[in-house]
This record gives sequence, C-alpha cells and structure tokens, in this order.
Amino acid sequence: MPTSSQWLNDEQTPFLLIDEVRFARNVGRLATRINQLGCQLRPHLKTLRSVDAAKYILPNFHAPATVSTLAEAEAFAQAGCTDLLYAVGIVPAKLARVAELIHSGVKLHILLDTEAQAQAVIDYQKHHNVPFSVFIEIDCDDHRGGLAPQDPQILAIAQLLHDNQVALTGLMTHSGGSYNAHNSDEIRQAAEQECHAVKIAAQQLKAQGLTCPVLSVGSTPTAHFAEDLDGITEVRAGVYTTFDLVMYNLGVCQLNDIAMHVVTAVIGHNAAKNWLLVDAGWMALSRDRGTAKQHCDYGYGLVCDDMGQPLSGCHVTQVNQEHGVIELPDHLTVSQFPVGTQLRILPNHACATAAMHQSYTVLKADGSKAVWPRILGW
Repeated sequence: MPTSSQWLNDEQTPFLLIDEVRFARNVGRLATRINQLGCQLRPHLKTLRSVDAAKYILPNFHAPATVSTLAEAEAFAQAGCTDLLYAVGIVPAKLARVAELIHSGVKLHILLDTEAQAQAVIDYQKHHNVPFSVFIEIDCDDHRGGLAPQDPQILAIAQLLHDNQVALTGLMTHSGGSYNAHNSDEIRQAAEQECHAVKIAAQQLKAQGLTCPVLSVGSTPTAHFAEDLDGITEVRAGVYTTFDLVMYNLGVCQLNDIAMHVVTAVIGHNAAKNWLLVDAGWMALSRDRGTAKQHCDYGYGLVCDDMGQPLSGCHVTQVNQEHGVIELPDHLTVSQFPVGTQLRILPNHACATAAMHQSYTVLKADGSKAVWPRILGW
C-alpha cells in the first residue's frame, strides 16, 4: 500500500481499509482481459455493496451489473443503474419488489430453475402487467443450484415462459467449483466447463425454436483464466476488485493485489504464550475460514505491519466477538508490539469480511481519506 498518511494512526480501530490504487488496478485488469477476449463484463457488486465502489467498477451506470440482494438492486437503481441481474433464485414473495424496480425503468433480470418459480412469475405478470426478464440457472459443476445442461426441465421451463409471453433473456451458470481448484490448469478446465455447459443448454432450446439471447458465465478464478469465450455473451465476477487470501492461494492474484485490510490495534499481551491480543475479532474479520482446506491455511487472516507488509508466519489464530489472538512465531516477541500498535489483517474472504462493516475507509492515491458507505440488508 502507499505510505501511510498520519490520519490512519488516528482512526478508531478496527476498521476496514481499501487501497484505491490496488482496487482500481484490479478493476482495470479484468475489464481489459475480458474485452480482449471479445466479451462483455457484468461485474458482481456484492463484495463491497457500495455505490462509491461501483463508480470505479462500472464504465457507467447503464452498463450491466450483478447483485445478490434486492436491497442492492434498489440502492443501485436509485443511484442510476439500469441493467441489473439479481443472481439469486427468485421466490414469489419478492416479485412485488422486483416489479416496482421494473416499473421505475430498471431492466432487472431474475433467476430461476424450477417450473414452480416460472409459474409464479407468469401469474404475477398476468395479474400486474409486469414485463419480467428471466434467466434460467444452469449447473455446470454440481457445486450448488441450477439444472444440468441436458436436463429436460430447461426446455419445459423455457416453453412455459414462451407460451405465456414472459421473456427468457438468458442462461446463467457459476463455476463455484473453481474455488476448489489446486492449480491453474484446473481453473482453466473449470472455465471451459462452464462455457460448455451453458452452450449445451442453449443448443437444447435452439433445437426447439426457442431463443435465449444471453449466455452468462463467471467466477473470479475462471474470469482470469478463461481462454476462449466464443459464443458467450457476458462474464460475471465479484471478488476480483479487492481479491483475498483464497484468491491468492488459487494463484489468481499476488499478495500485493489484495486491496482490503482490516486495521486493528494491539490491546494486550500474553507474554507466557507469546500471544498478541487485538481488537479485531470475528465481528471485524468474520468467521470465514476459506483457506483452511487450501495448501496454506491463514487462520482468520494474514497479519501485516502498519504499512501493510506481511509478517512471516503470523496469522490471526483465534477470534472471539471483539478479540483476536495472534500466536506469534518464534522469531517475533510481544515486546516488539507495544499496546496501541496498529496492524493490518489480510482477509480470507473479502465478501465475508466486508459484510462485517457498515462503511469502508479508503486510502486514496494521493494519501487522502474517503469513506464509502455499504448497502445494508436484503
């Protein structure tokens, strides 16, 4: 990170710090890559859920974007965003909020993978005259939800929507399994697999004369390793804007690409055990242990000095609600970290850590400070 400004030392810890230089570099890196592959990026805004951050991520607020909650959709719509994919399966109780956004002029796409969901959308559209736009979720790797690429339900849902004048805009898949990759070749394979899956599903529809203009794929790992996006309309990715230790372990980024730290202060020592106590517990770091099954486990986060330089072998090893414990390695002692010393913690999972904070402190390129509020709720 850039040289610390004096104001950082006066901030109340714990707080989440975003490095503007790294953040902007990460955004530009993926945008350039996807453009060079001849595809369009539909960034996922869920990591920071911030209008201020979106101003960096999106070329303009009419560009396509992805959200994970209707609260995000409403806030980004109010800020001027006009093309949003709500990439979580829809339930009937949320259709009124979706309809309100559509009536306000937002192109809001919803996601489903069952005939029951499709029928609920059809019924609501008939009774309330709402022009819904639907994506069907395709399962490319048995990671979570969606329909297998050759599942006959895809055709049944598409036909049902078509027969009832509900727009089937796209097919969407997410390579969540790429997070379990062991090397770059496996990530490339996952990227090929997600593209293949969504294209197979589209061919099934085309064979029956049903159109589906958008094929949407994506995850942060596959977006950075995909080599052929021919026939794919758009790529979605989210955590790439800040990265985190899971992405570092996957080889998607370097440590100096991670644009998020939790800044904490030493609040005590356990000299007998060579432990530092800090004021960042799970309420500041989250309980996410995403690196636990990877080749390098960073506990609850990798500890850095007050300038953001990693301290070798130094992790947050325990967390309580407002306390963190750092079990120092043998080459460090508690006397080197007086009470009040600021440290920075690199997060395992940026989305989970960001969710613990209502706003973010931003270290701008010129050393000045900004504050980005977070969109809260669902």
